[in-house]
Order: sequence, then structure tokens, then C-alpha cells
Amino acid sequence: MTAKCILATVKPNLTDKVVQAAKKAGATGATIIDASGTGLKEAKTFFGLSLDIRTEIILILAEEAMVDPILSAIHTSGEFSEPGTGIAFVLPVEKIIGMESQLSGGEG
Repeated sequence: MTAKCILATVKPNLTDKVVQAAKKAGATGATIIDASGTGLKEAKTFFGLSLDIRTEIILILAEEAMVDPILSAIHTSGEFSEPGTGIAFVLPVEKIIGMESQLSGGEG
């Protein structure tokens, strides 16, 4: 079994929608991490103070065969076609422990 790690940065108001869409597409769960970030353009300022750009990172471990449908669901539900809404990418995973019951074949 080959696993991948899907990481997606999303606006906090879209996190629940993205996680639910990913689960519907086959994700067995997700970890959500609070974060802040910056993009190509700096944060807008108000009276000289930078406005904090809050984001959340959604981390999903999935079997390789499930990556495309999950990533597609994230793209649509996270409104990634709109500028500045977030990014998602996939990384290889070498070993996993603790998820045996959630992955097919029961192997880590």
C-alpha cells in the first residue's frame, strides 16, 4: 500500500466544508492546524497595522488511489479557483503507524 499526504491551506471559514468534501471523496479523516501566512502580495494594512492573514492547514493521509478524487473535492469546496484562497499539494509518505485500521490491507 502506497500512501500520500495531502496538505491544503484554506481560509478558516471553509475548513469544515473542505474536510466534509474530502471525507465524501474517500478521506478517512483529517488533522487541522491553525496557521498564518503571506502570499505574493503583503497583507493589507489599517492605520499602519498589518492585518493578520489567518489560515488553516488540513493534513490528510490517503491511499495513493484516493488522492485524485480527494484533491478534486478539496479544489472545488475550497474555492481554489479564486485568487488568494489557498493551495494544496501532495507529498509521498514512507511509513505510517497508527492507521492500520483505516487503510486497506491493514498494513502500515
